[in-house]
Amino acid sequence: MPHTPSSSASRPHSAIVLAAGEGIRLRPLTANRPKPMLPAGTRPILEHVLNALIDAGVDDIHLVVGYQANRVRSHFGPTYRDVPITYHTQDNQLGSGHALLQARDGPDGSFLLVNGDQIIDHRIVEAVGDAHETAGTLAVVEGPEAVDYGAVHLDGDEVTELIEQPASGDFRLFNAGVYAFTQQIFETLDTLSVERGELPLTAAIQQLIGDRYDIRAVRTDHFWMDATHPWDLLSLSRELLTRGWVDAPAVDSDIYVDDAAHVHPEATLVGPVVVDSDAVIEPGAVVGPYAAIGASSTIGSGSVLRDVVIDTDTTIGPNTTAIELVAGQGCVIGAGLTAGGGPADVVLDDQVYSDVDLGGVIADRVDVGGGATLEPGALIGPEATVGTGVVVRGRIDAGSEVVR
Repeated sequence: MPHTPSSSASRPHSAIVLAAGEGIRLRPLTANRPKPMLPAGTRPILEHVLNALIDAGVDDIHLVVGYQANRVRSHFGPTYRDVPITYHTQDNQLGSGHALLQARDGPDGSFLLVNGDQIIDHRIVEAVGDAHETAGTLAVVEGPEAVDYGAVHLDGDEVTELIEQPASGDFRLFNAGVYAFTQQIFETLDTLSVERGELPLTAAIQQLIGDRYDIRAVRTDHFWMDATHPWDLLSLSRELLTRGWVDAPAVDSDIYVDDAAHVHPEATLVGPVVVDSDAVIEPGAVVGPYAAIGASSTIGSGSVLRDVVIDTDTTIGPNTTAIELVAGQGCVIGAGLTAGGGPADVVLDDQVYSDVDLGGVIADRVDVGGGATLEPGALIGPEATVGTGVVVRGRIDAGSEVVR
């Protein structure tokens, strides 16, 4: 007979969030901050994750941090929405199972576990928590993404096998990265060793199954989305704007403007669009649809922006045309920039991604001169300087200076 906990567990009210990873495939945006702190709309991805947990009734949060940990700590501090946060540090990036072990002195009993780099509907968290009565419970989603995220085999609602990297596309069920566990998960992780530089959580779950512990699945069709590549931030923003998952109040059916933003009467907002606090939209600018303008950013007069994510403290000069652009924090972009949008072939970590719709990525604290052009798929690393009139193709490394 499978092992089960000695007593039926009520819904866990503590949660562990894994937020220690860098997000290599999201470079150059993750050069100075971890993937969970990248923008989804006008808020860091991790902020959306914590909102989902709190909306699901969690009142005790444990954050496992590692890469650029201070960026997480300084943003959230000791509490978020009056819920206490305890930080645990993963000094070496050795996989999700190893990251979870760093928080073993956190929750006393059963707990929820989520990844800090994906957007989840709070109803997924609720469903997993409500169903949790065994050693482990996980959310399962149906879709073609199983090849990318790891396939799940079920017998009824019992998980019989996890396949981390399926060899074919025949699998339809995949692991959504939302779990509930008893303390047994830590004991099982203790019996495993780091192999090839990694101790994945899925290895521990598979070991639990092999040891005849009950692992249950909760099927869900609620919203779930990950950001794996820079252009995925555009997709995330589109989804959040379409669903109205933004903090700013609505001034029209799909136009969201913070009370502290400054939108000139002669500017035009085309929904769905969100403008965060202290952002400035100058006269003649046309912003949207699918535009997320971060706090304290400025969009210059006469600019036309569509399908963009502009992070905090960035200035876009007048008469800019930008489509499918991701711009990081603290950038200064001169007048007349042109980023016309994809498709393009983009090289990330020596892998070519074909026909990607991406006007360009500008990482943090980049200075772009007036009249510059981004060819589709251009990637500009942090603290680079691009001179006046430069045409950017491919990738510019961090700290580089490019002139005509």
